[in-house]
Amino acid sequence: MAVKKGRTLLVLALAGTALAGCDMAPAYHPATPAVPPTFAETPGWQAAEPMDALPRGKWWEGFNDPQLNALEDQAEKASPTLAAALARYDAATAAARVSAAALLPEVSAGGSAERTRLARDRPSSTTGRPVTYDLYNVGGSLSYEIDFWGRVRNSVKAARAEAQASAGDLASARLSLQAEVADAYVRLRGLDAQAELLRHTVDAYQRAWQLNHDRHEGGDASGVDENRALSQLASAKAQVSAISVQRATTEHEIAAAVGAVASSFHLEPNAAALTMPQIPSGTPGQVIQRRPDIAAAERRLFEANAGIGVARAARFPSVTLGGNAGWQTTGGHDLFAAPNTVWALGPLAASLPIFDAGKRAAQVRQAHAQFDEAAAAYRGSVIAAFQQVEDALATERDTTTQARDQTEAAQAANRTSDLAFIRYREGATDYLEVVTAQTDALTAERTRIAVETQRRQAAIALVKAIGGAVPEGH
Repeated sequence: MAVKKGRTLLVLALAGTALAGCDMAPAYHPATPAVPPTFAETPGWQAAEPMDALPRGKWWEGFNDPQLNALEDQAEKASPTLAAALARYDAATAAARVSAAALLPEVSAGGSAERTRLARDRPSSTTGRPVTYDLYNVGGSLSYEIDFWGRVRNSVKAARAEAQASAGDLASARLSLQAEVADAYVRLRGLDAQAELLRHTVDAYQRAWQLNHDRHEGGDASGVDENRALSQLASAKAQVSAISVQRATTEHEIAAAVGAVASSFHLEPNAAALTMPQIPSGTPGQVIQRRPDIAAAERRLFEANAGIGVARAARFPSVTLGGNAGWQTTGGHDLFAAPNTVWALGPLAASLPIFDAGKRAAQVRQAHAQFDEAAAAYRGSVIAAFQQVEDALATERDTTTQARDQTEAAQAANRTSDLAFIRYREGATDYLEVVTAQTDALTAERTRIAVETQRRQAAIALVKAIGGAVPEGH
């Protein structure tokens, strides 16, 4: 009879497993914002093709600077920000494994040994004497939730989606760190170029002041001209100090990004111009497919959708199956003999919520609201991505034109400065004309350096906006 009941419970459990195909989660259809075929700032590009598997590569190597390459490698290994993002990803992956464990039965094993004395006047005593005996147990037990309504499966889907989203967060953190290091380094090199320009300017102004001083001492120049030259020299020296402060803070910024202590970190000045990298950016559709933050937002949208299924399933009965088997003896001998086997299949337990004061209904509404929030965040990520790409493309295009025009302006200003000094030396004009021309030349040259720095920053911003540069030919 016991065997027949056990078989009945086993059949019910297997039937429940077969029926556990119900899924309370809504059909998942993410609403992606409309994607234009091209970017407005770069008309004529082709439509998108899937690019999920394309490598991002070491895009910063396009600047052809070994120091930058070394800094990027150091940041990858030592950045606290990246280490924290990696830890969050590892935690999310482990949480997904924890959730997936509920898909299989939980099995445990154990054993016990005890010595027991029963009283003489115990109930149902047949001997009228106290009894002392040993009891030994060895066996295992099983517990399994039959997932009729998909609660467990949707919990697993949600946990896996969160792990995938965390992987996107890690990729975003890595890309942001790479861009942060590159941007700060480009600015540092721009400051080095300006410092070099100012040092040459100070030398030139020093010679000009000395000339005015000598002429004033000889009675060939007025004190006004000498003081104008001195004022111009002092102003240039002050600008050198200002650049030095900016460089120090930028160097400290790089140190923090690469996980170094600012007081022990130093980069030698280098005024050589960085190569302008070529960044193939692709199409709007490609941006959506390879931006890690968009991928993370979409996975969290899927996670929220699965959460609706979990909340809905909580309104239906939960069914669990238990069982145990092993050996038991009171003598301590022949514990594993066949007559000493014990087993039980069950209980097959069900729990149905009757009254919860609206708790589960509120949880369903909460899950729907979380899905709506995730959908809005996903759409916002796509819109922000397009804005960032368009901004970077426009900046890169316009600064390229600006750099060309500013170079021409700087060349003209330098020629004017040279001519003004020749005129002054020959006595054809006073020193005010020289001061004006030299100030204009210095301003034009510093502006040219700043625009070249902005061009390289725009290239870095474009890399970040498109989710990482893709090699040519893909």
